[in-house]
Amino acid sequence: MADPYEILGVKKDASQDEIRSAYRRLAKKLHPDLNPGDKTAEQKFKELNGANDLLSDPEKRRKFDAGEIDATGAEKPQQRYYRDYAGTAGGADNPYQSNAGFADFGDADIFADLFGGGRAGTGGRGNFHMRGGDAHYRLDVDFLDAVNGANKQVTLADGKPLDITIPPGTRDAQTLRLKGKGEPGLGGGEAGDALIEIAVRPHPFFTRDGDDIRLELPVSLKEAVSGGKVKVPTPSGPVMATVPKWSSSGKVLRLKGRGVPKRGGPAGDLYVTLKIVLPEELDPALEKLVAEWPGNDENPRKAMGV
Repeated sequence: MADPYEILGVKKDASQDEIRSAYRRLAKKLHPDLNPGDKTAEQKFKELNGANDLLSDPEKRRKFDAGEIDATGAEKPQQRYYRDYAGTAGGADNPYQSNAGFADFGDADIFADLFGGGRAGTGGRGNFHMRGGDAHYRLDVDFLDAVNGANKQVTLADGKPLDITIPPGTRDAQTLRLKGKGEPGLGGGEAGDALIEIAVRPHPFFTRDGDDIRLELPVSLKEAVSGGKVKVPTPSGPVMATVPKWSSSGKVLRLKGRGVPKRGGPAGDLYVTLKIVLPEELDPALEKLVAEWPGNDENPRKAMGV
């Protein structure tokens, strides 16, 4: 994989906002929905997502800049120690953490607590039981997969695959808990849980606002002036919507129930902001029509005092 900075076209000291802007700009050009059947654009879009995944995560970016991982995110395997298997540091489920220092060993009753009764050296009853530690993972998912729900797979520390169901409406930074899928327990103790932190990739044109979704929709001058039906993309597929006559850029249409699905309640809405876009190539007929248009010369900026 090429250098992620080169793929995004940013300098190595670029800010996170600059990286985000570069990704959005390129994603709008390379997104498969905008380049159907273009294998080159599809491959470049995959490389773009990979570069964004790496550089949008501050910790991954730090490791890459330090040479600890390569452009694919691969790093050298690290030896794990017993503390890696413990629960939350200093918490009740972390038997390896103690504020007592060496004082723990001043009383042999500690062994009775651990081994199920009896003092050390007296043939205590029972066996040593300990719950396994929680295993932490990070999973990058596409915006639409987080909104609509999807099935994904991660690889556990022992190399085994683990299937994960992403519920509809999953948010960025949300943590999914898979009970019993963490580190194995000791002495017959129950296994810990797998905690999956979800990182949602940005979308080229959708943005999330709570349970609502916002979209900037380009419309032609003719559509804005005359109005009519236009096709609007939504997370669940395109729908037809009506653009009112004489619509200015900035006018917002509300598509009820086309936002984020919500468990036990109605889905959010999709808010569509219209943006008038002129033809890419100069149209002499349109230019002449506007020049000769007998309309008034009202100043659209008068409310701004200019």
